[in-house]
Amino acid sequence: MFQKVLIANRGEIALRVIRACRDLGIRTLAVYSDVDVDCLHVQMADETICIGEAPASESYLKIDRIISAAEVGDVDAIHPGYGFLAENAHFADVCENCNIKFIGPSAAAMRAMGDKAKARECARKAGVPVVPGSEGLLDNEQEALRAAKKLGYPVMIKAVAGGGGRGMRVAHNDVSLAQGFFTAKAEAEKAFSNPGLYLEKLIESPHHIEFQVLADERGRVVHVGERECSIQRRHQKLIEECPSPFVSADLRKRMGKAAVRLAQAVNYTNVGTIEFLVDGKGNFYFLEMNTRIQVEHPVTEEVYGVDLLKWQIRIAAGEKLGFGQDDLKPRGAAIECRINAENPDKDFMPSAGRIELFCPPGGCGVRVDSHAYSGYHLPPNYDSLLAKIIARGEDRDEALSRMRRALDECLVKGVHTTIPVAKRVLRDPNFCRGQYDLAFLPALLKNGRRDASL
Repeated sequence: MFQKVLIANRGEIALRVIRACRDLGIRTLAVYSDVDVDCLHVQMADETICIGEAPASESYLKIDRIISAAEVGDVDAIHPGYGFLAENAHFADVCENCNIKFIGPSAAAMRAMGDKAKARECARKAGVPVVPGSEGLLDNEQEALRAAKKLGYPVMIKAVAGGGGRGMRVAHNDVSLAQGFFTAKAEAEKAFSNPGLYLEKLIESPHHIEFQVLADERGRVVHVGERECSIQRRHQKLIEECPSPFVSADLRKRMGKAAVRLAQAVNYTNVGTIEFLVDGKGNFYFLEMNTRIQVEHPVTEEVYGVDLLKWQIRIAAGEKLGFGQDDLKPRGAAIECRINAENPDKDFMPSAGRIELFCPPGGCGVRVDSHAYSGYHLPPNYDSLLAKIIARGEDRDEALSRMRRALDECLVKGVHTTIPVAKRVLRDPNFCRGQYDLAFLPALLKNGRRDASL
């Protein structure tokens, strides 16, 4: 087992890694930007090193500074968390060249699945259904128009290196395709330094279902069930649950086998998430693979009793999985609400500043993953995620009841949050019945704006 791990991240995921390391008896080294000196992960780590100024480009994305910190701190491994360098194949290569274990998949697997066009091709070869789309990248508007004519509108313009909803536009006709093509291209260039685009046929009002996979370095691959991630705004997930109220036992079995098959096809190791779109008839299509731990991993942990962070570390240290597919059975249900520091009344504008009061909820069946505390100054430089509230129950109704209680208990003063939106979703009769898809939240927010204007 490793003696010391550097955490190349910040906030709640850095805390989550620190706690997993402590459970395993591993010392931790936290790196931080100057604006994060008071961040909780810096206070809890065994050792700390400042690696730069507030902009991520001057700190958390600086590979040379992170490697220098790792060498100064004499660490065995680096955990990238999610975001920043977590899916950067070059970073994984650098770690390997410096004899530092990268706690994640191989650089080759990241390259295969990080490029969406290559990932689609890998899925096809593995016999996993993919959304109909253009063949290869589109060099210009004329190629996009020809591809759209072949596929039929509506279509989705997607950045090949995209993520988090950036570089994506829906087009319903030639005019909106031309406009969206140039906008998505510019956005992709700015966000990912890769302007490559392709088209997919738009599957209207589908479910966004993702499967958690675990793979050791000896070839054993299992899936740890699915998560329902259809409560989204602008392709950003706000609420997730496990298991999905939409997925039947038969569909779970078929999708799980497809996820495992694809992970095996690219010789995947460590944790990963394979995402699918599922239409109302239960037809599923590969969307993408996230080659890292996910923000929403706690709902899987609560239902399946598997500590995914500890297994990330164990697998990287060479341990084999201590269980097989038949050992993984869901027990109960769990739901997660992301609490973002955003103002829903101002189109979800980020709300940075001093947190005057933060009183997280508690009680039976409630878990809170957060780096916030009263008096903490939330910087404007990073993601707006403030906390994740996870509620577990013996069944979905109990999990929902506990989540409503938790949201009512959670007190945050000094910054705006998305708690009011989460409360509204959990009160909606259709959501409570498990009858929702990707069209649900945009419609709910639109109706809310209409009601407010009356």
